[in-house]
Amino acid sequence: MQLQPTSDGKVVAIRGAVVDVAFAAGELPPIEDALLIEDAESRTVMAEVQAHLDEKTVRAIALQATTGLRRGDCVVRVGGPVAVPVGDDVLGRLIDVTGRICDNGGELRPDVPRRPIHRAPPPFASQTGASDLFATGIKVIDLLAPLAQGGKAAMFGGAGVGKTVLVMELIHAMVASYKGISVFAGVGERSREGHEMLLDMTNSGVLDRTVLVYGQMNEPPGARWRVPMTAMAIAEYFRDERHQNVLLLMDNVFRFVQAGAEVSGLLGRLPSRVGYQPTLASEVAALQERIASVGDAAVTAIEAVYVPADDFTDPAVTTIAAHVDSMVVLSRAMAAEGMYPAIDPIASSSILLDPLVVGEDHAYIAIEVRRAIEHYRELQDVISLLGMEELGAEDRRIVERARKLQRFLTQPFVVTEGFTGVPGRSVAVADTIAGCRAILAGECDGWRESSLYMVGTLGEAREKEEAARTGDAARPIREAPAA
Repeated sequence: MQLQPTSDGKVVAIRGAVVDVAFAAGELPPIEDALLIEDAESRTVMAEVQAHLDEKTVRAIALQATTGLRRGDCVVRVGGPVAVPVGDDVLGRLIDVTGRICDNGGELRPDVPRRPIHRAPPPFASQTGASDLFATGIKVIDLLAPLAQGGKAAMFGGAGVGKTVLVMELIHAMVASYKGISVFAGVGERSREGHEMLLDMTNSGVLDRTVLVYGQMNEPPGARWRVPMTAMAIAEYFRDERHQNVLLLMDNVFRFVQAGAEVSGLLGRLPSRVGYQPTLASEVAALQERIASVGDAAVTAIEAVYVPADDFTDPAVTTIAAHVDSMVVLSRAMAAEGMYPAIDPIASSSILLDPLVVGEDHAYIAIEVRRAIEHYRELQDVISLLGMEELGAEDRRIVERARKLQRFLTQPFVVTEGFTGVPGRSVAVADTIAGCRAILAGECDGWRESSLYMVGTLGEAREKEEAARTGDAARPIREAPAA
């Protein structure tokens, strides 16, 4: 039962987003409890207790801008963690970390149910395994890094290689066929990205089954730090109390870690490796362990993760990677070659790529595709120095097929249609496997590589090849000019 709010605290110090509060009597509010700071103009600022300084003083992190606050302002104990609105009322709405409505759709009903943003993960005994595949229609993901319903998938990549575009495409690909609820957490997003997401979801007709939760770049670090927890509270309500499947999309989890590092510095903690907070592992675990399947309902997470300076050994990246089932790694080299989606087929992996889960045929084709592309990469230095002509017949054949496989695993996206003019493609897993098997078997050895680039199924590539050959045959042969 939640305590009644009591006003017995006073602000004694403010340093940016850090607020020290002294309480006159009684026990201090526990760590992670919410406080409401009321300024002279009756404006309230939500803060969260982070440390007990002495018997009467706590240190809190503000979740909203502290502009206008001053020493002596009254502080109200909320009596528990930050509680945010959940349920049908928030579907189709855009809210912030405290549950405040940020769109133009009017306020929520006063009696809307609320849930605390901090909660222990479900007991291990009550969790169910994630082995049902989540078909995305994206060839390279479905073949080499399949996603699980009730699992966690992360898209790792540096700046500008296509993480947000890939997450947007997954929303289009999956929400259309997905019958559950979607929760999107924008962590440290730009205002432009949030506006585009809202427009896209409105135009595609999926907003009525989606909740958008934002903590933008211009907001205090506390807001960006707690936004994923707000999204998790909403997702857990639909999973545990409504028994509905939830698709949780987060962009960008690295900014959650980054905000935690800022908060750690503001609280005066000594930095750990590469300047990150000493609590990095526990903070990431507190979020990731709550994403699980319980009973007949699941929370499926798709997370974008920024890789600073393309360094995949960064502590934040390795800590997040330890929790995910499927790793989709985006490559700057592939993006430079125009191979979109720029997913590295060798570095990307999934625990579901197992014959017992996906079947013998799928696992075998995936291994053979990886083997061919890996062999091509080993020979790239030789090719760049000496040319293809110096390779043996077998090596040349493998290289040619690997290059065709790379091009076949590209495809146009629905979300990029406005820029490229090429309609997006969604490909069934069976068609992807059949196409890769045909290329590995040599059925496409005489084809142009361009025929396999940015197509859906192999049948579409075949039509493209036949059209190109017909065009070549119809083109008149020019005679050489007379000497």
